[in-house]
Amino acid sequence: MTAESPENVLFVVMDTVRKDHLTPYGYDRPTTPGLDRFADKATVFEQAVAPAPWTLPVHASLFTGMYPSQHGADQENPYLEGATTLAETLSAAGYDTACYSSNAWITPYTHLTDGFADQDNFFEVMPGEFLSGPLAKAWKTMNDSDALRTLADKLVSLGNTAHEYLAGGEGADSKTPAVIDQTIDFIDDSEEFFAFVNLMDAHLPYHPPEEYKERFAPGVDSTEVCQNSKEYNAGAYEIDDDEWEDIRGLYDAEIAHIDDQLTRLFDHLKETGRWDDTMVVVCADHGELHGEHGLYGHEFCLYDPLINVPLMVKHPDLGADRRDDQVELVDLYHTVLDSLGVEGGEPASPGDDAVGLDRTRSLLSADYREFARASNDDPGQRRDGEYAFVEYSRPVVELKQLEEKAAGAGIELPEDSRFYSRMRAARRTDAKYVRIDRIPDEAYRIDVDPEETENVADSDDEAVAETEAALAEFEDAIGGAWTDALDTDVSDDSVDQMDDETQDRLRDLGYLE
Repeated sequence: MTAESPENVLFVVMDTVRKDHLTPYGYDRPTTPGLDRFADKATVFEQAVAPAPWTLPVHASLFTGMYPSQHGADQENPYLEGATTLAETLSAAGYDTACYSSNAWITPYTHLTDGFADQDNFFEVMPGEFLSGPLAKAWKTMNDSDALRTLADKLVSLGNTAHEYLAGGEGADSKTPAVIDQTIDFIDDSEEFFAFVNLMDAHLPYHPPEEYKERFAPGVDSTEVCQNSKEYNAGAYEIDDDEWEDIRGLYDAEIAHIDDQLTRLFDHLKETGRWDDTMVVVCADHGELHGEHGLYGHEFCLYDPLINVPLMVKHPDLGADRRDDQVELVDLYHTVLDSLGVEGGEPASPGDDAVGLDRTRSLLSADYREFARASNDDPGQRRDGEYAFVEYSRPVVELKQLEEKAAGAGIELPEDSRFYSRMRAARRTDAKYVRIDRIPDEAYRIDVDPEETENVADSDDEAVAETEAALAEFEDAIGGAWTDALDTDVSDDSVDQMDDETQDRLRDLGYLE
């Protein structure tokens, strides 16, 4: 923390936004004029890498400073357990803390909101009280039963899907103004604050407000294009070039809505005199595929459109700049602590793991990524910081949907496929190596092949070999490589324990046939 360091932090995650659809990253459509103006006053990072390709493990990493294998939150264990969160640390340090989101993974149920003094997840499936207080403990107790665990996991994902489904013609975007309104109210009532916001506009399905649809997807009926990525990925539905263009237009419209709402929030900070005293972080948790590599959505791979995400940070120690060095979203945990002058590392509960500030992980530090000076036992602190690491455990809920879509079309998914695979990757700015447990490994020279079209895992390329060696070191430090493929059985016996109304609801949303 320096004398100039702001007293507040506003941390914004644009869920599912890929960087090449943003104006500051050179996109040729004016999706984000507000972020373009923000970028003029911020540092824009060209090589920011997410620790996973989907929401739950990424946010758990943002809130703990740990990689997914360390904090353990994924679809087969959809809880952040035994770890002290950034919000718990900052609340204990006297900061006002709040989390506002329309993403059902970010709830008291998953413990991602632990430590936030105020939070609202705009969960539309069950009353908010259901996932807090005594009922949250009952819900957790239910999950200690193996027979009921999968049901609970399913309902978390169901929350996201139902949130989108119930939003109707306005789409999930109709919640974004409410998220921004509540953030403004919180900031106005706070002295020193940490405000975290997740905006779900760009997550499937895409049903943007009419104003934005007419600008970016004129004449497109969002109910007539494919909004089910599992149907496409299973091979049960083909999307032609014209339909992909319509899908991308709707996606751009969603991003434009985010931009307008963020501009409204930023303008309020300026008008009330809070802008200069607030560090602002804007990033995505992951991106999205629109047919690249034959995939739709953000499952089953670690390609760059998912993990090389937008990141912009406004802080006086950084200034207005563009940086090509590689950074990791995990570093933002330390950057927030450093900006606010909080050391952290004190467990909020007995037995918790708590990561203390390591300035070699802080974007604000002169020692950034000089890992020889690191103060934490961090498996990712390899080779003076030129590598980023990504982990992906199989998404059991999506697998169930994928299997159902395939079966409905008479398609049998091969067991030895990316759909059932776990993956880990090491990435540096010129090369990436991906270890996969069911299919051959993948590697790419992303400096000369940014589209990742030629797999060079079996080549004698020196950069690829060095990246694979760094991945092996990370795997050893994290507990060993994933080499034994998991059982492909993702059947769900817990469905039989649901009442008829719940089963009907799941059928309406495509979870059951």
